[in-house]
This record gives sequence, C-alpha cells and structure tokens, in this order.
Amino acid sequence: MRITLINPNTSRAMTDKIAVAAREVAGPDVDIVAVCPEPGRGPAAVESHVDEILAGAAVVDAVRADLAAGGSDGYVVACFGDPGLDAARELVDVPVIGIAEAAMHVAALTGRTFAVVTTLSRTLGRAQDLLARYGFERACVAAYGTGIPVLELEDTGSAAFEEILGWCERAVREDGADAIVLGCAGMADLCRTLQHRLGVPVVDGVAAAVGLATAMARMGVGVSKRDEYAPPPVRSADVGVDIRAASALGSVGA
Repeated sequence: MRITLINPNTSRAMTDKIAVAAREVAGPDVDIVAVCPEPGRGPAAVESHVDEILAGAAVVDAVRADLAAGGSDGYVVACFGDPGLDAARELVDVPVIGIAEAAMHVAALTGRTFAVVTTLSRTLGRAQDLLARYGFERACVAAYGTGIPVLELEDTGSAAFEEILGWCERAVREDGADAIVLGCAGMADLCRTLQHRLGVPVVDGVAAAVGLATAMARMGVGVSKRDEYAPPPVRSADVGVDIRAASALGSVGA
C-alpha cells in the first residue's frame, strides 16, 4: 500500500520530520511517500489566508503529479488548515484525509472533550471554522494559539516544547480537556513526550490521518463520486489556466 503525505509548505526539513511520524504508525506493508512543493511553488509556511490558497494549489499540484506517476492508495494533507482537501477529493476516488479532520475525530473517541493547541493566534479562526464543519464545536472546550511561527517547529531542539506544554497544561487544568489536539503538522514529533507529561491523550493529526487513510484503503472505502466530489468539469476555456494566478485573483470556483 502506498500513502502519499502532502506537506503544502516548502520546508523539506518539516516534510522529513512529518514522514518520520507517519512511518511510526504505518504498517510494515505501507509505503509512506512524503512530498512538498519546491520553493516558489507553494508558501514557506501556512500562516494566513493567502498562504492557505497557495497551499491548496500546491496540494492539487501534488495529487496531479502523483496521479501522473501511477497514483497512490490514499493521500494525507499534512497541514492543520486542511487546505485543498475538497479539491483533492475531486481528483481521486481513494481516501483523502486532512490532519485537522483526522485529529478531531480521533480525539473525540478518547474522551468527551478536547482542546486544540496550535501555532499563531491568527490561525484560530480557521480552526474554529473546521470545528464547525466537522461537528466538534461542543466537544472542543478551548483553542489556543501559542504564538510560535510554523517554521520554528523545524528545529526539534527548540524551546517551543515548553511553550506548547504550558498551553496544553492550561487546557487540561482550567478548561477540563480530556485530550489535546496538536494544531500543526510540525508538532508531530512532540506528541509522545507531551502525552507523558500531561497524563492525557495527545493526538497528532499526521498519525491520525495515516491511520484512517490506511484503514479506509484496506476496507475499500474511498471518496464518493456521486455529486460534489465527482471529477471537476473539463472545459476548453480552462486549458492552460495557472491555478495560482486564478487563486490570487479570487476566481477559483467562480
């Protein structure tokens, strides 16, 4: 089985770190292929709405490139905003899982409540949007931005751990969270240590998404092609359109 893990930012170091977390939970028969866009073909980090649009385009590019090479049995969008998730689902009929979606579902299975601890506070609006979309507004008792930029998480030896731990402890102690959802793929390597220190389940979306994608692939369950996620229409007027240019003009989906 082949699962393609798409980091939509251009950090190769972060992509490699995410791949390690994915391989730790994948079965021995699962080949994890981790990809990211080249510099200039995606955002350096996903920390704004503009970054998110560029990240969504990078996800589409990655899926199309993989399909041209033969395709995979499943795809994971390794960014907590789940950028490009719906578009990717239009392109394939195999499982496509976003890490925010996966982490929230798994956290809801561990207890009655959970909290999200993420990077910059400006990304909390997107997290709240996804909580509503996935139906977890009642289950999520808190969402905190640590103020840590995404690229600071490239360094596994940085001081970010203690800052993240402090916010997680607050969510457990003051908000009564039964579990913690880590709100960035770059936090994947901190999961087990945080769980040991906190004494409650800590869910990394990368591991959760890989587990769900492989389980669905084994079950033969993929993306429904009945209506919304049917292949996108092919129009002669679209030939040669650069999706980034269209995105920058706000015309995608118009």
